[in-house]
Amino acid sequence: MKRQLIRLLRQLIQRVLPFGLGLLLVVGQMIPAIAKPPEPNTPSPTPSAEPTFSVPGTAPPIATPDAPKLPEIVKPPTPEALQRLSQLAEADRLYQAGDRPAAISIYRQSKPDFTGVVTAEPVLPAIADITQMPPAAQVYWREGAAGLAAKLEGRTFVPLQLLVQQHPEFIPGHVQLAQAYVAYNRPEEALAVLQTVSSRYPNDTELLKLRIAALAQGKQWIEGSIAARQFALLNPTHPQAAEFTQLADVNLQTYRRKLKQQLTGNVIGNVITGALGYALTGSLLGPLNSVQTSFLLMRGESALGDSVVRQAKRELELVTDEATNKYVTEIGMKLAAVAGREDFKYEFFVVEDEALNAFALPGGKVFVNAGAIAKTQSEAELAGLLGHEISHAVLAHGLQLMTQGSLTANVTQFIPYVGGIAESVITFGYSRDMERQADAVGTRLLASAGYAADGLWNLTHALKREAAADKTRSRPPEWLSSHPGGDERLKNIEQLITKDGYDRYAYEGVERHQVIQQKMIQQLQAAAIKAEAAKNGKKQRKGTIEDKRKKSDDRADPGKGVGGSLP
Repeated sequence: MKRQLIRLLRQLIQRVLPFGLGLLLVVGQMIPAIAKPPEPNTPSPTPSAEPTFSVPGTAPPIATPDAPKLPEIVKPPTPEALQRLSQLAEADRLYQAGDRPAAISIYRQSKPDFTGVVTAEPVLPAIADITQMPPAAQVYWREGAAGLAAKLEGRTFVPLQLLVQQHPEFIPGHVQLAQAYVAYNRPEEALAVLQTVSSRYPNDTELLKLRIAALAQGKQWIEGSIAARQFALLNPTHPQAAEFTQLADVNLQTYRRKLKQQLTGNVIGNVITGALGYALTGSLLGPLNSVQTSFLLMRGESALGDSVVRQAKRELELVTDEATNKYVTEIGMKLAAVAGREDFKYEFFVVEDEALNAFALPGGKVFVNAGAIAKTQSEAELAGLLGHEISHAVLAHGLQLMTQGSLTANVTQFIPYVGGIAESVITFGYSRDMERQADAVGTRLLASAGYAADGLWNLTHALKREAAADKTRSRPPEWLSSHPGGDERLKNIEQLITKDGYDRYAYEGVERHQVIQQKMIQQLQAAAIKAEAAKNGKKQRKGTIEDKRKKSDDRADPGKGVGGSLP
C-alpha cells in the first residue's frame, strides 16, 4: 500500500510540476505588458493621390536603439531638385508611351537653355592659297621655298618658322616646314609640326594623310592607325570616313606583321610567342620588359584588355547584385552597339566604391563605381559617364599612351586601384585633346542610343555646381579632378549638341535609375558600417593586446606596478 501511494505521488508530481512551471513563465512574461500604459492611437497615413518621389540617400530606419548611424552616401536633394526629377519621370512615362510632344514639352520645362560657360579661342579658317595671305607672309613663303631649293638650311627654316608662327592658318606653310625637316633628316620635328597643325585643324583630311604617311615612314604604324581610326570615329558621316577606317586597318596590319617578324627573329620572342608568356597568364603586378609589352601590343587591344581585366577582377571588390550588373551592362551594350568597334568584346563591372568614378581598359572593359550609380540622377547621366569611358577605349587612348612609353614599365597602371597607384594613367594621364574627343564621341553615343544627348553635360555641370557649393571640399569631385578641361569642356559639349542637332529632350530614365540607385546606396552604407566596425574592432584588439602586455610586464617586474618602484 505504501509503495502504491509513493508511485501515485510521483506520477502527480511529474504531471503537475511542468504545468505549474510553464504557467509561472507565461505569467512572468505577461506582467510587463499588463503594467505598461496603453499607447495612444496613431492613425495610419493615407496614401497620396500624387505619385511620390523618394529621396536618394534615405533608407528604412533600423529598429534597435543602439544601431549605428547610417553614413551619408548621397546628400538629400533640395525640394527644387526633387520637383525637377519628378517632372522628368513624368516626361519619361509619356515618352515611352509614345506621346512625344507632351514629353518634350515637360523636358523643355525641366531643362533651361544652354547659356554658355566660356568663349573658346577663335580659330581662323584654314587658307591654302598664298595669294590670299598678307605681303609679309608671301615673302616668308618665297624665301623658304628658295632656301629649300638652294639647300641652304638657315634660309629655309627661319622664314618658314616665322610663317607658321605668325600665320598658323596657312596650311601649306606647315607642310613645307615639315618637308624641310624631313629633307634635313629631322623626322621628329617634322611630325611635331604636323601634329600641332592637325590638332588645330583636325578635319583637314590632307593634313591628316600627310601626318599618317610621316608616321608610317618613321615606322610608327600603330600611331598612324590610331590617328586614322580616331578621325573615322569622330566624323562617322564624313565622305572619307571609310577611307580612314581602311587606312587604320592597313597600318595596324603592317605594325603586327613587322612586330611579328622582329619577335620571331629573337630568341626571347620565340619563347614568349611559343609559351604565350607567363606574364599573360600569371600576375601582372610586376613590370613588363619591352619584348613582353610589344607582344601584348601585337595581340591587339582586346587581348591586352583580357590580360589585365583578370587581375583587376581579383584585386577589386566587385558588386555581385544581379539586377545592378544587368542594368549597367544593358546601358553599356546600348552604347557599345553604336561605338564602331566590332572587334571589341565589351564587359562591364561595378566596383564597391563610393567615389563617383569610372575607368576603361583597352578592348572595351569598363569599370564603374557603385558611387557613380548612387550619385547620378538618371539613366542618361550614368550613360553619359559610361559613354565617355567607352569612348576612351574605342579611340584607343590607353593604347596610344602605351605607344608613347607611358605604360611600358607596368601594365597595371591601367588599373587605378591596384598596387597603390592612386594617380594612374587611366584616371590622370589623358590629355586635354583626349578628353575633348571622349566627350564628343560619348555625347554622340548617347544621342545614337536614344538617350537625352545632354546626359554627360548634366552630370559634369551638377558635379561642378556641387563642388562650388561645398566650401569644405578641398578638391573637386574625383571624376572631375581626374578629367582636365574645366568649363571649356561644358562649352564644347554645348556647341557639339547645338551644331549637330543632337536631341536633349529624349529619354532620361529617372524612375528606373532610382531603383538601382537605392540598392547601391544601401550596399555602400552597409559596407561603410562594416568597415567602421572592423576598424573599431581592430582598435579594441590592439588595446586588449597592449593591456595584456602591460600586465605581463608588471608581473615580470613588480617594481613597475602601482605604488612606484621598490626601494
